[in-house]
Amino acid sequence: MRRVILDTCVLVSALRSRKGASFRLLKLVGKGLFELILSVPLVIEYESATKRLTKSMGLSHADVDDVLDYLCGVAKQRQIHYLWRPFLRDPNDDMLVELAVEGEADTIVTHNLRDFTGIDRFEIKAMTPQEFLTEIGELP
Repeated sequence: MRRVILDTCVLVSALRSRKGASFRLLKLVGKGLFELILSVPLVIEYESATKRLTKSMGLSHADVDDVLDYLCGVAKQRQIHYLWRPFLRDPNDDMLVELAVEGEADTIVTHNLRDFTGIDRFEIKAMTPQEFLTEIGELP
């Protein structure tokens, strides 16, 4: 089964609009098509980013808590050890690569593909939500 890391921008995009590929991907979490990999630092980042935007997204903090609780409940949780940094041009993205390596993920789903240049060295791909959905057969 595919193992996937969702970049924070994908979660934010999914919560902002129900029309895009990010939302469609979020709806598929826990349905057996792929396994989501999470860590405590990533969940904290998700929470921080989404709760700053709740008013603009038309959500409450409780709504965000419900989404995060669901993700934590269905995801495979891993601990990362920060053994090699910096690797990427944006040090905030290094956490995702480390989690992907630790969790044996094959894909990081993101809207910022250029930020993950070089991760193929770890046999990890960066894909947009639309590309990932197409690859798993959920989009034509």
